[in-house]
Order: sequence, then C-alpha cells, then structure tokens
Amino acid sequence: MRGFGVGFLLAASVYDLLVAHGLHTTVWPTVTVLLVGLAAVLWPAGHRPLWLTPTLRTAAPAVVSALYTAAVLPADRAEAPFGPGEVAVLLSLLFVAVRHCPWPWALVCGVLDAVALLLLPVRHYRSLQGEVLAFALIGLVLVGLTAGLAAYLRSLDYRRTVAVSETRRAERVAIAADLHDFVAHHVTGILVQTQMARMMADRQPQDLDPVLAGIERAATEALASMRRTVGVLRDTGPESADRRPVGDLAAVTDLVDGFASPAQRTVLHRDPAVSDDLPHEVQAAAFRVVQEALTNVRRHAGDATEVAVRLACPGDRLEVTVTDDGRGGTQLPEAAHGGGFGLVGLTERVTALGGELRAGPRGGVEGEAGWQVTAVFPAGK
Repeated sequence: MRGFGVGFLLAASVYDLLVAHGLHTTVWPTVTVLLVGLAAVLWPAGHRPLWLTPTLRTAAPAVVSALYTAAVLPADRAEAPFGPGEVAVLLSLLFVAVRHCPWPWALVCGVLDAVALLLLPVRHYRSLQGEVLAFALIGLVLVGLTAGLAAYLRSLDYRRTVAVSETRRAERVAIAADLHDFVAHHVTGILVQTQMARMMADRQPQDLDPVLAGIERAATEALASMRRTVGVLRDTGPESADRRPVGDLAAVTDLVDGFASPAQRTVLHRDPAVSDDLPHEVQAAAFRVVQEALTNVRRHAGDATEVAVRLACPGDRLEVTVTDDGRGGTQLPEAAHGGGFGLVGLTERVTALGGELRAGPRGGVEGEAGWQVTAVFPAGK
C-alpha cells in the first residue's frame, strides 16, 4: 500500500511538470514546490533529523505553495499551472498535520495546508470565477474527507494510548496486591512466631529451634516474593505475567503445612473430586482465599488451636472453606492488624470469576467460637 502511494505521488508530480512545460512557463517554481512537498511526505521516519518535526514538515510546504500562488496573482503575470501532484502532496500533509502534530499546532498546520490547497485554482483560473468556485468546492470536499479521516484515526490513537495506560496501571495495582498478600502473610507469621519465641526463651529454651527455623523460612519466602514481584515490575515483556507470585491448588498443601505451629494445628481436607485441571485463574483465586483466611487467623484469632482447610467440588463448583476455633484473641501490635482491605479485595477477585465469598461465625451462629470463610467458584473447564 505504501509503495502504491509513493508511486502515485511521483507519477502525479511528473504529470505536474509536464503540464507546466506544456504551458511554456518556467518549471522551476513547480519543481521547487514539489521537491519541498515530496521531501516532507516521503522522508523516511528513521532518517529524519530531529529538527524536522511534524509541525515543520506540514507547515513549510504549505507556505512555499501559498507564496508561489501569491507571486503569480498580479494581472501582468502569466497564468501558472497546478496539478494532481501538488494536490496530493498538500492532502497528505494535511493528514499528517491533523493526526500527528501536537495540539494546537495540528489546527494551525492543518489550516495552512487547507488554505494552500484551496488557493491552487487561482493560479490558472484567476479570471474565471466560475471555475475557481467549482475547484474550490471540490477542494473543500477533499479537505473535509482527509481531515475527518485523520481526526478519527487520531481519536483511535488516543483511545488506544489511554487503554494501554489503564491496562498497565491495573496490572501494576494487581502486582502490588500480590506483593501485599504474600509479604503480609509471611510477615504476620514472623510476628507470631517471634512472640512465641520470646515466651519460650524463659520456659522452654530447648524447643526454640523449630520456631526460629519457621521464622527463617517465612523471612526467606517473603524476600523471594518481593524479588519476584520487583522483577516483574522491571520487566515489561509478555512473559513477565508468568512470573507473578501466584499460587494454585497444589501450593495450598505447602501453604497449610507452613502455617502450622506448636500452638496451632492445621488440617487440609481435599476431596478427591477436586481436579488439578481447573482453570488457572480459579486455582489462583482459591489459593488467595486460603492465604488471606490464614493470615486473618494470625491477626485476629491468635488463640485458635485448630484451623481446618477444606477443598470440595460439589457438582460443577469448587468450594473452599477455612474454619478456625478461635475467639478473637491476639497479641499482635495494632499496626499489624491490617486495614480491612483483604476481604474486600478477595470479594472482588471471587465475584469477578462469577463466584461468591462469605465470611462469618463458624456454623453461622453468633457467639459460636470460631470463624469461617467460604468461597464458591464455577469450576467449568
């Protein structure tokens, strides 16, 4: 398509020169106008100097064309030709001006190109007002169509830019949420186990090693999560999404095992009907539900002695349930309790997949010891 356009411009320009030669007028003004215009249109983008901005490219040829028209207006001057080559060049520059020039230069350069185009008939038909008006009407139609198409494409470019910007922002927010979820889970575990180590230092110093090992493991995992997330933020390639710190149903086992402590027993009940072939986004959301629920147990139910995680697949649904027997006791500092956005974010994630999230007293009975979080997902493959 580009080759056809270049060929048309060159052929039309040659025709302009032949017309000028046939009228027995000097061809140098026509050559100058066409060379300036063709250079502005056809100069390869990769080889343009920095000073050759879209504004200069579209304004200079229009000014040269208008000056040539003004020079032949006096009555004692011979009529000068114009042809399809110069018309095509000015229309091309009008398109470039409206689509690529920064605002408000797009308007200024567009008007210059349009005026230069509409003045062309005056060179040859300045004594024939009817012909001038007819050509001017055709010129107005061409100007309107060209400017309209360029403005439409410019609006598409703007929408595309906004969409890309919003997509990047949403991706960064999602990555930040991933980082928060993972690191908050590990850091909360570090806090709890540190408190336990302090209590055991006086009473059971011989049993400190497993607790300290748990602290070391949680800190290592938190650092690994931060490294992965920062790596994704630095890498804008399409493969970066595969390295986001997300989990799946297989990782739930390690998550539950890593949560256990001398003071809290954790149990995982997985229905054999639960398949590892569920959609990845469903598995990742299920993992997050378990992670956030366990983190909340540490934050708000430090007195819980048993935490049960259940994965079931009734019908065509995946059901994830996390239950504890705590009564709300915790010794964590106030700053470690969180801002209450975890369940809000989980609800948005679950409902986006067509699921449902419920959180409340265990068994649905107020005053009953324990808390239960239940998420239900469509499990269609």
